[in-house]
Amino acid sequence: MINKSIISLTLLCSLFVSAAIQAEPKPIDHVTVIVNDGVILEGEIQAIIDEVKSTALLNNQSLPSDRALRAQAVDRLILNSIQMQMAERMGIQVSDAHLDSVLQNIAQSQNISVEQMRQEIVKSGESYERYREKLREEVALNEVRRGNVHRRVNISLQEVTTLIGLMDENSSKEEYQIGHILVSVPSKAAQSEVDAKKDIADKVISLLKDGSDFKKVAIASSSGAKALEGGDWGYMGINEMPSLFSESVRGKKTGDLIGPLRSGAGFHIVKILDIRGRQTVEVKEVLARHILITPSIILSEEKAKNMLNKFLAQVEDGSADFGKLAKQHSEDPGSALKNGELGWANPDIYAPKFKEVLASLKIGEYSKPFRTQFGWHVVQLMEERTADATEKSKQDQAYQILYKRKFAEETENWLREIRDQAFIEVIAE
Repeated sequence: MINKSIISLTLLCSLFVSAAIQAEPKPIDHVTVIVNDGVILEGEIQAIIDEVKSTALLNNQSLPSDRALRAQAVDRLILNSIQMQMAERMGIQVSDAHLDSVLQNIAQSQNISVEQMRQEIVKSGESYERYREKLREEVALNEVRRGNVHRRVNISLQEVTTLIGLMDENSSKEEYQIGHILVSVPSKAAQSEVDAKKDIADKVISLLKDGSDFKKVAIASSSGAKALEGGDWGYMGINEMPSLFSESVRGKKTGDLIGPLRSGAGFHIVKILDIRGRQTVEVKEVLARHILITPSIILSEEKAKNMLNKFLAQVEDGSADFGKLAKQHSEDPGSALKNGELGWANPDIYAPKFKEVLASLKIGEYSKPFRTQFGWHVVQLMEERTADATEKSKQDQAYQILYKRKFAEETENWLREIRDQAFIEVIAE
């Protein structure tokens, strides 16, 4: 009997001890930093530190001290918190549909499907849901920065021109293969004779424009030194040409005819037979028009899409005109005033999904409603053409170089300013 009591008491004590151990309070996440109206939790800081350490381990990369790493993590979270609070005040909301569109674009840029990308993310050990939410925040942060920093970036035409000049100096020198025909004029010719020679030069130009062979015409009618060579002067740089030609030839493309140009010797006709040392940029341009409907708190994603389906049905049955619908309903103010027309443009300037849809259309065809980060669209491909965009490409390249440089500089200045203006209190380390 005594032994049974002792055993029962021992078991009872063991249960109390076990219950006490299980009842011990577990450490909970706590506020580490207050930022204006928001807070940063210790768990958020540790999550960034763990992520950086994990990436460094995979890449066999060394890291600074834990203290320095923590300081960087706190600094990033403070700036993100300030910007996300600004996003809320600005009314920036990244919907699931918008996020799906961004994910689709990322997957396409990697030549994989969204499902394959999801599998890769999970395989790396990260939660796909966490990845989506991080991306949602990143999209919102980009919108905040673009909205606040873009207006601080100013680029003058002189800056663009100067940079193009520097780029040209550092690039390979262009050489032009010149074809030349001279309709000579005697040094003391009367005006009537000059006029007659001018008429001959104009007729030569007409023949060449109608497809006559330049070299044959040169051999037959040129008074120039290279007439027997078909007027071919060979390759030469701009600075090697007679000054009469250099300014007229600059920027021209292969096959262009120039003239007649008047000099003391007579009337000159020049053809660009070939160009070497130039990176010619030819682009496919499209002329399109669209209707944009932007979802809001009042207008759901589904309703926005259904509106566009209704418009398409009206256009197809002839009860409505696409241009008039765009003018009345499209929320793209720049194109709505022009019946939805976007003007001739390189498709690369459009959002990836917009560009993809345009590429799938035949001339005159309308798309089905599709989503980009700007909202729901229907688009019609009106025309296509190929354009020489060499000079424009230089301008765009120079502008983009200057914009990226200045945007990065202004972003740093802006981030420093908003941090200086924020209320920040460190509660615990």
